[in-house]
Amino acid sequence: MEETTSRRAADGLRRRARVGPFTAIWAAAVLLFAISPALASGSVGASALKAMLPFAGILAIAAVGQTLVVQQRGLDLSVPGTMSLAAALVTKVPHGHADRLGLALLVVALAAAACGVLIGLLVTRMGVTPLVATLGVNALTLGTVVKITGGSIANTVPDNLSRFGAGTVAGIPVLALLAVALVAAVSWVMRKTVAGRRFELVGANPAAARVAGIAVARYQLGAYVAASLCYAAAGVLLASLTSAPSLFAGNPYLLPTIAAVVLGGTSLAGGRGSVVATAVGALFLSQLDQVLLASGSDSAVQNLIQGSIVALGMGLRNVPWARVARSGRFPGAGGGEPQVRPSAASLQPTRGATAPLMQEEIT
Repeated sequence: MEETTSRRAADGLRRRARVGPFTAIWAAAVLLFAISPALASGSVGASALKAMLPFAGILAIAAVGQTLVVQQRGLDLSVPGTMSLAAALVTKVPHGHADRLGLALLVVALAAAACGVLIGLLVTRMGVTPLVATLGVNALTLGTVVKITGGSIANTVPDNLSRFGAGTVAGIPVLALLAVALVAAVSWVMRKTVAGRRFELVGANPAAARVAGIAVARYQLGAYVAASLCYAAAGVLLASLTSAPSLFAGNPYLLPTIAAVVLGGTSLAGGRGSVVATAVGALFLSQLDQVLLASGSDSAVQNLIQGSIVALGMGLRNVPWARVARSGRFPGAGGGEPQVRPSAASLQPTRGATAPLMQEEIT
């Protein structure tokens, strides 16, 4: 009886350790909105929220792509280049003509997919680390932006795209509603479909996924393609909101996308994540930026906060939270057991251990 009770308590702790990181950001966001009026008067007024929500939606869409890459044990540094390229193309290709918008969007989608495929092949086929691969592609895309624009963006986006970016439905910005729809769709795929569960398994344990017969490289490549499409969509929406995007419009979005993922609780070591929590993290950061700007703080303070969030997430990525939940203390602390590196043989899945995992995660 005591053994059963202990096992149930341990299971409860593990469940709370798994759910906690995804739910903490909700409490933080509620607290931030509650204290915002005291920090900056008018920061939660109707006009302030209407101005903030479109940018929160754009950040959430880009952060969804970053979440998919992080779940596959990567970190995508191509966010600025892909967003800037999309903004430049959707401005350059139509040349102000509304009837060419469809062609521009097709060109943007093809360019983004090509970037994702290139990164995916570099990582899965050539063994290049994600940081190096994405950084190289980011330089390539930024160079392409300079080439196709001649160093400056002289045109504005077509009027129909500009009207779309400024539109509202029942007083809610269209861009925010679009972000909600994308996040809901991706979350449903991840939680309710076989492909989504396999995607998480590949990120959590590629070796076990291979044993189960899953095409690991295909899912990893797909993550980079989907992420690049998310960045491109965010770049197009940013251009629609500003009408005349800057040459490197995506540069301010690299650090916030990573910070939103960390705030949302997705482990930088890969595996299970939550795009919904990431989106709430994007909302938290957007509101925090608005409060800081309204209180007179400059962008340096925003960068310090976002950098601290990322640094904290990187520092905690290797903490064995399940062991902490069971023992109540960090490994290596006073009285704790010494850490022992497992041998290669101990990491090989056994038939008895993998069968429940395959039944739960794959079928």
